[in-house]
Amino acid sequence: MRVGIVAGEVSGDTLGAGLVSAIRERAPETEFVGICGPKMLQLGVRSLFPMDRISIMGLDGLVSSLFQILAIRRALKSEYLRDKPDVFVGIDVPDFNLGLEARLKASGVPTVHYVSPTVWAWRGYRIHKIRRAVSHMLTLFPFEADYYRRLDVPVTYVGHPIADQVAVEIDPAVERDRLGIQACRPLIALLPGSRGSEVRRLGPLFIDTANRLAALKPDAQFIVPFANAATRQLFEGYVSTAGAARLNLIDGNSRQAIAAADLALLASGTAALEAALLRTPMVVAYKVSPLTYGLVRLFGRVTHYSMPNNLLDEPLVPEFIQRNATADNLLRALLGYLDNPEQTRVCVEKFRGIHDELRRDANRRAAEAILALIARA
Repeated sequence: MRVGIVAGEVSGDTLGAGLVSAIRERAPETEFVGICGPKMLQLGVRSLFPMDRISIMGLDGLVSSLFQILAIRRALKSEYLRDKPDVFVGIDVPDFNLGLEARLKASGVPTVHYVSPTVWAWRGYRIHKIRRAVSHMLTLFPFEADYYRRLDVPVTYVGHPIADQVAVEIDPAVERDRLGIQACRPLIALLPGSRGSEVRRLGPLFIDTANRLAALKPDAQFIVPFANAATRQLFEGYVSTAGAARLNLIDGNSRQAIAAADLALLASGTAALEAALLRTPMVVAYKVSPLTYGLVRLFGRVTHYSMPNNLLDEPLVPEFIQRNATADNLLRALLGYLDNPEQTRVCVEKFRGIHDELRRDANRRAAEAILALIARA
């Protein structure tokens, strides 16, 4: 078998590596060719272009890279039409993959899109393009599959790989010991984001909030994991300016830091889902450029921005967006947990339900759905 595959982000490379391994368990001689990162490269996937060439960070990144990205997509289309794969799998990056999928599907190649675009949340008009481009959608969340079924798009809910990786039972004391953190004092994890733009907008706010909380709770301690050296350096610059007590800065290990914490203050995104799966109560904040926020308000269709609130029957996680993301609001929400053990207990139990729902052996289910599509074709 020959499988075309394109991932444009680190998270997509991780998803793709799990998928490649699961397919090869069932069809060992399968060849994969497309665009990928280091994890898929280690598994022998042939990457025709470096993954970072199609990674787009915001409107500025799109403008500066548009011609290069379009040229890469044309080259991939020519490659796949010259030597057609048995299936094409686009992992996330919908603005790149959906156009490619539409052309390939029209030429008779079955197409799979892995990770639903947030069409259910904003820019709902994209569903028409998705219907034309995608032979089968693979979703990480159950409500996404319900959305596509209502609109007659073939879909399989596979669950979330992170839920498969997280242990059913977690002992925060063990994680603290591994990190060298005192077990007897409250620990708050701060995660202002993995991108420089996120740290610039949230870093000073999180430090201010931590300082205020430390003044009210002198025994509180804080841990701040960083995805890379650049964001750590940026954050350290804000610390040196504002000053902050008991901040333990670490490289990587964000999942371990969240698991060790009593409470997390974090940027909306994957970290919020991880915190829910690790059963760590959280407060979510996010700030974007005025232009981006205006577009979200114009085309948005949801009232909650953090994934845990979208997965629960009733919203539970305090979330503060744009102007509402203030130190006063974040501090009040954090104290709500620290001063109310019952609120924390309810939160942990609800998050346990999310973990149970998303733990579905995602790699296996995704591989089986793709192989079944090939068999039908």
